[in-house]
Amino acid sequence: MSVHNAGYIALSPSNEASAFQVNIPPVEPNSPLLPSGHNSTHTGEGRTLELQGGTFTVHPDGNSYSYAYGPRGLAGLRHNRYALLCAFFASLGGLEFGYDQGVIANVLVMEDFMLRWPITPLQKGIMTAVLELGALIGALTAGVYADKYSRGKSIVAACIVFCIGSSFQCFARHLSHLFIGRAIGGVGVGALSMLSPLYMAEISSPEVRGSLMALEQLSIVLGVVFGFWTGFMTRELPGSASWRIPLGIQLIPGVILGLGCFFLPPSPRLLVLQGKYDEAHASLTRLRMRTEQEADGDLLVQLELLEMRVETMLIQRTLQSDLDLDSVHQRENASNGDKRSSGFSMEWRAWKKLFDERYRDRTWIGVLIMVFQQWSGINALLYYGPTLVHSIGLRGDTVTLLVSGGIGIVQLIAVMPAIVFIDRVGRRPLLRGGSAAMALSHLGIAVLVILFQSDWSAHRFAAWIAVGGIYTFTFAYGISFGPIGWVLPSEVFPLSMRSKGVALSTASNWINNFFIGLLTPVFVDFSPSVTFLIFAGACTLSYLWATHLVPETANVSLEEVDKLFRSSAGREEALLKAEIEQDLGFRELISELVDDR
Repeated sequence: MSVHNAGYIALSPSNEASAFQVNIPPVEPNSPLLPSGHNSTHTGEGRTLELQGGTFTVHPDGNSYSYAYGPRGLAGLRHNRYALLCAFFASLGGLEFGYDQGVIANVLVMEDFMLRWPITPLQKGIMTAVLELGALIGALTAGVYADKYSRGKSIVAACIVFCIGSSFQCFARHLSHLFIGRAIGGVGVGALSMLSPLYMAEISSPEVRGSLMALEQLSIVLGVVFGFWTGFMTRELPGSASWRIPLGIQLIPGVILGLGCFFLPPSPRLLVLQGKYDEAHASLTRLRMRTEQEADGDLLVQLELLEMRVETMLIQRTLQSDLDLDSVHQRENASNGDKRSSGFSMEWRAWKKLFDERYRDRTWIGVLIMVFQQWSGINALLYYGPTLVHSIGLRGDTVTLLVSGGIGIVQLIAVMPAIVFIDRVGRRPLLRGGSAAMALSHLGIAVLVILFQSDWSAHRFAAWIAVGGIYTFTFAYGISFGPIGWVLPSEVFPLSMRSKGVALSTASNWINNFFIGLLTPVFVDFSPSVTFLIFAGACTLSYLWATHLVPETANVSLEEVDKLFRSSAGREEALLKAEIEQDLGFRELISELVDDR
């Protein structure tokens, strides 16, 4: 039987864990996935076939498998160089996100800027926080347009919005122009913060998905560093050029990303969701660097496409079941002529499910990890680094800027061990250790400020110890709440609720980011020591939360996650998934393709 004519189309899994291992409930007890006697390599971990430069492995239980198009790690990135190139290009969205965080710290303390627009601490907070408010709107609305149209077109629209906002800031003639520009630019930043990693995840092959997602985090931190040091180098330029140039530079990657999206391949996942199976096959073929002839008989391409269709049907059937959207209900809405209200009601009920009893614990984990991530104080340091450094006794613009610029560099360094240890050590130990180190750092800084703020000039060594505390905090954040804040929400939710759960978590991030940007200058103006004590208290609460309420999800299957939450949501989905796989002939496809070889 021809693989191409089998009519099986599918979707790449939404997260890395499901990409590497898919559990297939057996049709019959102990029914093996591969036919006995088939030519394959036997290993301690199962039976492995070598296919088109990749591997297909059936695990010892005979009912689950994993596959890869090539090696993992750096070699895997080289093997998947076209997907790497596309993901690298899409990560410019993360660069924009980080750049805006880094550049504002310098702009707010530039001489021409302060002379031109002397602003109060509250106005400074509003100027910073209004971007987060716009980003919240952008993050929540981007997903709707991304599903309705395409990832690429949505990224282009986000880039246009971002460039409009950046132009307002760069060419501002009145203070109001800056506020408007940051609000509009924030919508674009928020949309890109969701769309870029979404696109990257959907085009990645299973064995390099984690590495490519780390590229997004790396891009954000690089943007922070690049934005800060660009402002540092232009601060001595005469007149408004000192701050207009760094605000204008952010237009360049926005234009490049917007134009480049016209050349990026569409997301095969979205094409399957839209029922465009042939286009999905063509896009995946291009991403996996196969010719049409090679893809027609390629088991791995066909298998990945079939997974897409299984996942799509699972989401649709689960939502239909949970929301009681039966045909009678639909006919009633249609007969009442209330289609718009019905659609809104359906969407509202879908979101409200997150707070049902069986999902509530998971939802609070997604929301609270973003609360603690922001109230740890990291973005307060990024936005107001020079102000906070000045508050601990260091004097001189160059010194304070150099010290605050080191915050981004330390965070960049911390990304590397985080990538290595996040799976090896686990989430909870990193969260607990990071919380403890962050709390102690803030507490130590607060004590030093209380003791020596009246005469810092006579206690220079104490001031530099406080700087060490800031760097210690930054490193602890970089290996704990920084990366895990984006990983954990995608792990605790079952598949059908994952997109909305992650979206709500992202909204929590931007809401708390908004309040941090708004209140930090007010707190510092009131009392620097109280500011650091507030952050220390938040980190202490995060330690208690991570210790008593956060389950360990590293290398845990969906069914085991259900046990951690005392919920059957994932097991119910596993049964439904088994039905869908049987309806689509999932096992038959694998057996037939293997037999053909």
